[in-house]
Amino acid sequence: MSGHVALIGAGPGDPELLTLRAVRLLDTADVVVHDALVGAGVLALAPVTAELIDVGKRPGRPTPQELINALLVHLARQGKRVVRLKGGDPFVFGRGGEEALALDLADVSYEVIPGVTSAFAAPAAAGIPVTHRNVSGAVTIVTGHRHAGAQPLDWKSLAKVSGTIVVLMGVANRSMIADELVAGGLASDTPVAAVRSGTTERQDVVRCRLDQLAGTRVESPAVIVIGTVAALDLATWSPTVALVAADGSMTS
Repeated sequence: MSGHVALIGAGPGDPELLTLRAVRLLDTADVVVHDALVGAGVLALAPVTAELIDVGKRPGRPTPQELINALLVHLARQGKRVVRLKGGDPFVFGRGGEEALALDLADVSYEVIPGVTSAFAAPAAAGIPVTHRNVSGAVTIVTGHRHAGAQPLDWKSLAKVSGTIVVLMGVANRSMIADELVAGGLASDTPVAAVRSGTTERQDVVRCRLDQLAGTRVESPAVIVIGTVAALDLATWSPTVALVAADGSMTS
């Protein structure tokens, strides 16, 4: 019997931002293979009988991507209904494409369920529209983390692109990012907002100027928004405060 893998975007944090299809597939999963940033409220939507496997990449304890790919293939070949939960959207800096390719090459049945990316959801929850008429007509999403051997991002050229810059996984390299953008011509007083744990009860927003970013305390995981819109504060977001009971069920 052949199994099936659903590569699901778990969204930015609040379980109520999952898609309806994601919830339905979670409800029938035999195994849930999840990233470290997938919260307890989302995992609580899986059946109590489902096996939960944490393959999150953490500092000092990385899980090789090849191992994750092989695990998904192995579980599917056992005939299991596998849900692969990835933070945000699986195809936005989530390496979902690599996992889909591995499943395709192994002739394993799979599907991709888009998720709400934190690149847009976290700023929105903090009251920051990444595009705004007469202020920002474009948005560029970049990763602040490059794996070993990857070609460095040309931040100086990016500084010349108009609109908003949204940086994912950029907290550790924020000093370099700010220096390179200023060196590329972006004004040193450009507004910056760092949104930590957006859409959750732990959400926190830190605002500063671009030339202050290096010396500003920012904790991971955070989405860094750079541009005029970062000075806006139109927040009306109220995150879902979920309590996970001892049996794994979710209440609110």
